[in-house]
Amino acid sequence: MRSETATSRAGTPPPSATCDHGVLADLQIRQMITEGAIAAAAPILNDQIQPASLDLRLSDCAYRVRASFLPGQGRSVADRLEDLTMHKVALTGGAVLEKGCVYVVPLMERIRLPQGMTAAASAKSSIGRLDVMTRVITDQGVEFDRVPDGYKGQLYAEICPQSFSVLVQPGHLLTQIIFRQGRTFLSDAELRAVHDTTPIVSGDPVISDGLGFSVDLRPDTGDLVGYRAKHHTGVVDLSKLNHYDPADYWEEVRTTKGQIILDPGAFYILKSRESIVIPPLYAAEMAPYLAMVGEFRVHYAGFFDPGFGHAAAGGAGSRGVLEVRCHDAPFVLEHGQIVGRLVYERMSALPEQLYGAEIASNYQGQDLKLSKHFRS
Repeated sequence: MRSETATSRAGTPPPSATCDHGVLADLQIRQMITEGAIAAAAPILNDQIQPASLDLRLSDCAYRVRASFLPGQGRSVADRLEDLTMHKVALTGGAVLEKGCVYVVPLMERIRLPQGMTAAASAKSSIGRLDVMTRVITDQGVEFDRVPDGYKGQLYAEICPQSFSVLVQPGHLLTQIIFRQGRTFLSDAELRAVHDTTPIVSGDPVISDGLGFSVDLRPDTGDLVGYRAKHHTGVVDLSKLNHYDPADYWEEVRTTKGQIILDPGAFYILKSRESIVIPPLYAAEMAPYLAMVGEFRVHYAGFFDPGFGHAAAGGAGSRGVLEVRCHDAPFVLEHGQIVGRLVYERMSALPEQLYGAEIASNYQGQDLKLSKHFRS
C-alpha cells in the first residue's frame, strides 16, 4: 500500500497513529466530511482534499462591496453586505473580478467545528502568485483567515485582485483551509530536533520563532532573479492552465550585482536562497519575518503541505517562491537578506498522500516559477 511505503521511507509511525494535538491530515478531513462537520450544497470532491488542507469552492455569485470589512462580534457577513454592497455579480458562465475592486463571494462549504478545534485559511499558491488577495471571513469574525474554536456556519471569501483582473466561475478554488486540534506549533528547540533528524533546509538553519529564509539574488546560472507584474495587461482566466505568455504580464528582473531596488506598489515574484523540506509528519505556514527588516510584504499564500521538498514525495528540497510587494518607499533588497520565516506545525496523523507527483502537485521541486496559468 502506498501509505505503508511512505511510512517506511519517512521512518514515521503508521498512518493510523494519531495524537490529540496537531493539524488534521487528509484522512481526518474525510472523516469530518462523512460526519457532516464539513458540508456543502454540492458534493465535496476528492480532488479538494490535500494532505493537510481542504480547497474551498466559489459559489455562483459575488458581491462588489465598497470596502474590505470584518463583521465583528454580534454581526453576520450578510448584515454587513446589506450596508456595503454596490452590486451583485453572477459568476455562472464566468465573470471578471476587476483589479483594485473588493468582492465577497459565499463559499460552497460550511463547517461545524467541535470544541477545541480551530481553522485557518490562506490563498492557494497559484492565486498568491497572481497577486490576488483573497481572505476568508466568517460571521462575527474579528480576524481574517482565522476560524474560531467551535465555529458553526458559512464561510466567505473576500477577493481583491491587485495586479491582474481575473475571470472566475462557480467551483473555482482560490482558498484552502486547515484544521488545528490543540497545540500544533513547534518550539524552536523542537524544530532544531526535527532538523537534526531530517534536515529541513539546505545549509545551516536560522531558527528563531520558526525557520528563517532569505532571498536569492545570485542565481547559479544567468542573471534572472525574478519577475515584476506589468501594470496594463489582459484578464487572466483561472480556468486556463499553461496558457498565457509570461511576457504579456510580467517583466523579467535581472541583476549581476546581488541586489535589486523594489518599487513602491510593485509586485514581484522572487525565490528563496534555501531549499526547503517539510517532513511527512509536519506542515508549515509562511509568515512575515520582522517589520524592521524592510517595508515590504513577503507572501499571500502561506501553507506548505507535508512532503513538500521531501524525498519520500519525490522531492529533493524545493525553493520557496516569494510574493513580494513593496510599500511606502523604494527599498534595496540584498542577496541573502532574511525576508520571512516558516512556522512548522505537527500533524495529528500521517497523511495518506504527501505533497508531490502522486497528487499532481504543481510546485514540487520548484525553482523560480510563476503560477500554473503561464507557459513554462
